[in-house]
Amino acid sequence: MKDFAISEDAAVQKQLDRLGALSLPQGRIGLDVIQELLARLGNPERHLPPVFHVAGTNGKGSTCAFLRAMLEAEGLTVHVATKPHLVRYNERIRVGGQLISDAMLASLLEEVLDTAEDLSPSFFEVTTAATFLAFSREPADACVIEVGLGGRFDATNVMERPAACGIASLGIDHDQFLLNEDPDAPSPTNNPMVRIAFEKSGIARGGSPLVTQNYSPDVEAEVQRRAGVAGAPLHMRGTDWWAEAGTHAIAYRDRHGRLDLPLPAMPGAHQADNAALAVAMLRHQDTVAVSPAAMAQGIRETRWPARLQVLGDGPLTKLQPQRTFLLDGGHNPDAANALARHLEATTDSPVDAVIGMMAAKDARRFLAIIAPHIDSITAVPIPGNDCVAPETLAELAREAGIVNVTTADDVPCAVRAMDTAGEGTVLIFGSLYLAGKVLSLNRELPD
Repeated sequence: MKDFAISEDAAVQKQLDRLGALSLPQGRIGLDVIQELLARLGNPERHLPPVFHVAGTNGKGSTCAFLRAMLEAEGLTVHVATKPHLVRYNERIRVGGQLISDAMLASLLEEVLDTAEDLSPSFFEVTTAATFLAFSREPADACVIEVGLGGRFDATNVMERPAACGIASLGIDHDQFLLNEDPDAPSPTNNPMVRIAFEKSGIARGGSPLVTQNYSPDVEAEVQRRAGVAGAPLHMRGTDWWAEAGTHAIAYRDRHGRLDLPLPAMPGAHQADNAALAVAMLRHQDTVAVSPAAMAQGIRETRWPARLQVLGDGPLTKLQPQRTFLLDGGHNPDAANALARHLEATTDSPVDAVIGMMAAKDARRFLAIIAPHIDSITAVPIPGNDCVAPETLAELAREAGIVNVTTADDVPCAVRAMDTAGEGTVLIFGSLYLAGKVLSLNRELPD
């Protein structure tokens, strides 16, 4: 996959071209390169504002969005690092509440790439180093940093003592990386979820609170073991904190007391869980003070693109102006289940879907989960990416029991081919990379 975005700024594009030429050397895994690179840059990861570090299979990006909104509602200045970008590479690095400027981005990438030239770094190592440089050089009250892949060997996992670490929901994803044989890790053949827990809880740090959702007993046991080895105070949902989403509010409680919190404005019942995790992370650390009022305001104000996002007026939605367009970038079975629950709870009218998926994803299982909730599906490619061929997706859709199945060259063609007199929802889903293309087509750039 070589889709590192196009910039209108020539200086940025020059560095993006250099960045796009990088790849992870075959067989190399570990933190040695990022640690050496950061050492050459003066160890910026040691000079960050208080950090909230979030891992997980699904929900970690939304949890980061809730954290940012809550911290900013308190009047604090916040740096944020999330991934992947949807349209512009700048989305990965938010400095003091704003997307990183082109001038700063070009300068930082050039500095890091020049410094790392003989190290053969990966795209992610360069991005992380540039992020840490930006966050160390600009003042802020806090940082929110999303883990990319796994946790144990993610390039962000070099910080000595975050203010708090969090783990969102766990599931199977990136199994070609996270479920490989490793003598230092639990065998993935015995219980793959325990192995996933081992990798994600690798972010635990001595003295830093580790705050988690609740999991199955065997998974919780592995998280407890890893937290104990690291010396991280562990605060698990169902043991140290509780949250129940009702019709109108979230009932939250922990050792500090009870809170009645609003439901998120973002659609999807699972977002209440992500908001509750963000609250628990803030309430189980003593570095940055955030009031319950700011937490409530942050929950109400949080927005996060391509997560059950209703698209606004734009060139794409105008092709079917009478319909609601719903965009979701979920791409693994757990995300498919969340999307299915949302469709079942909220959609009575027909759902005509457009799907594109990356080649590494389990498209068969994903489609089997979604199939009962859609009326038709059109499979499309994802330009510039190693994706499942539309013909293959179409065959898997038929195998899943969907009767009305077609293919198209791109999303606009798929939307134009729909019944112009039809009503209901147009669902575009299956990949964050596809979601980025859709947002660009509809001129809704994440800010």
